[in-house]
Amino acid sequence: MRICKRRMMRALLIQVVALVSGLPLFGASKKLAVDIPTTGNVNVIIRYASPPVAANHASVTAKGGSLKQDLNSVNSAVYSVPAAVLEILALDPQVVYISPDRIVAGRLEYANPTVHADVAFNAGYDGTGIGIAEIDSGVSAHPDLNGARGGSRVVYSQSFVSGASGNDDYGHGTHVAGILAGNGSNSTKPNDTRTFRGMAQNASIVSLKVLDATGSGSDSLVIAAIEQAVALKAVYNIRVINLSVGRPVYESYRQDPLCLAVEYAWKNGIVVVVAAGNEGRDNSSGNNGYGTVGSPGNDPWVITVGAMNDESTVDRSDDRIASYSSKGPTGIDHIVKPDLVAPGNRIVSLATPSSALYSGAASAGLTIPESYYGPGVGTSTSYFRLSGTSMAAPMVSGAASLLLQQDPTLTPDQVKARLMLTATKTFPASSSVTDPVTGTTYTSQYDIFTVGAGYLDIWAALNDTHLATGSADSPTALRNPLSGKVTLADTNALNGLIGLPTVWNSSTVWGDSTVWGDSTVWGDSTVWGDSTVWGDSTVWGDSTVWGDSTVWGDSLQLVGEN
Repeated sequence: MRICKRRMMRALLIQVVALVSGLPLFGASKKLAVDIPTTGNVNVIIRYASPPVAANHASVTAKGGSLKQDLNSVNSAVYSVPAAVLEILALDPQVVYISPDRIVAGRLEYANPTVHADVAFNAGYDGTGIGIAEIDSGVSAHPDLNGARGGSRVVYSQSFVSGASGNDDYGHGTHVAGILAGNGSNSTKPNDTRTFRGMAQNASIVSLKVLDATGSGSDSLVIAAIEQAVALKAVYNIRVINLSVGRPVYESYRQDPLCLAVEYAWKNGIVVVVAAGNEGRDNSSGNNGYGTVGSPGNDPWVITVGAMNDESTVDRSDDRIASYSSKGPTGIDHIVKPDLVAPGNRIVSLATPSSALYSGAASAGLTIPESYYGPGVGTSTSYFRLSGTSMAAPMVSGAASLLLQQDPTLTPDQVKARLMLTATKTFPASSSVTDPVTGTTYTSQYDIFTVGAGYLDIWAALNDTHLATGSADSPTALRNPLSGKVTLADTNALNGLIGLPTVWNSSTVWGDSTVWGDSTVWGDSTVWGDSTVWGDSTVWGDSTVWGDSTVWGDSLQLVGEN
């Protein structure tokens, strides 16, 4: 509701500007993002109908702007522009959309066997030959990231942060790298009792730094890093991009420059894995944390990952969804997200002792004593704990690299489909957790918007032989406001891409298998059958999520009963 009011106010402002200036409207209000600043000089990403050329840059310069960077992969450029001229720039028929250069931020002793990564490792799957591009806060040197012969497996490092080296001064990227590809060498010494290995223990890491020492970056830095990953694909056999960073959703994924960039990588044969976000406890809009998946995790192409709590055991039966894990459907487009869930709570991984996160780890209870895994004394400077979907995403990125090691011919869509099909789909109906600090109790329902297609199972995925054809775009949830029932629709079909088949409704591929699990939970038929996805409301209670809440927006989607 608040966004709609802002849009109305902006539309009125643009009409006034156009009338005063004598300029035609040309639909300018639809070209400006809802969060465009209205005063001062602002950094914006302007998307054109085709890659920008000198004439486009000159047009902006003539109005007091300056070019900062080309982003040709998404037909865009970054400019510093007086906010007062944005409405006029939007009138240019070559301009498709203008958005701020927004701020983005960062989002295994038990986790490894919980998802059966240890079984995969014992069978010879360790990511050998696969390059993973990690777009994060950089990666610091660590023995666990060295190869068998001693050289670092961080084969390339580049900083997109002005004036900063590729070293991880924030501490987030190195922790993520350990989950992706740490080999546990610092915790496999004589008399060590625990080993902290990553998912793909011999994969190569391409470190592309976009977050500074405070964990902050911008859209343009992430897009530039994605472009570089694509450019380096053949050099380092980059088959996976891990994005444990994100920000809120402000517009449809069709217009969001971050989403367009991840689609560019996907179309170039790279699996893109994104953290869902950590806003699952946010009830500020009365939606119980639904509709909080961030960008670019809201894009239907990518694999979006939520976080599970492995309860510090290797037994999956006691695992529960992390209450902070962001839930779908996505804002504006209502894409079904997350796609998968994986361990993300209190994950032990690599530490950078000089980093900002490690410096504050002791007061937050995130450090571990050396005696926790070995005979040493004092606080470990090799490992510490972090929680979040940022930690869950590299679990899935590592799993994707193992699938690609096993079969390098797999496409990103086939990897996504196989991981989702083989995910464990046995969950409780609900679970609750009480915050020890605030005393607030959070209850989670294990529905499709909370756990997606299920809980990552690497060994099951490696043993699966399904070879899907077509697009694995996540479906769109459609709600009938008259009945309150929700069904799933093919996102491509809704976008008019009729000739692009979806992998989900191919009975010749899946047979009797279902991607979203037990029909008693998801409806009395497959999600593409003739039933609603969830059935009657008694399954989900009387939450306003399923009513006329902000999750569905002011424009409720009406579809005929099947």
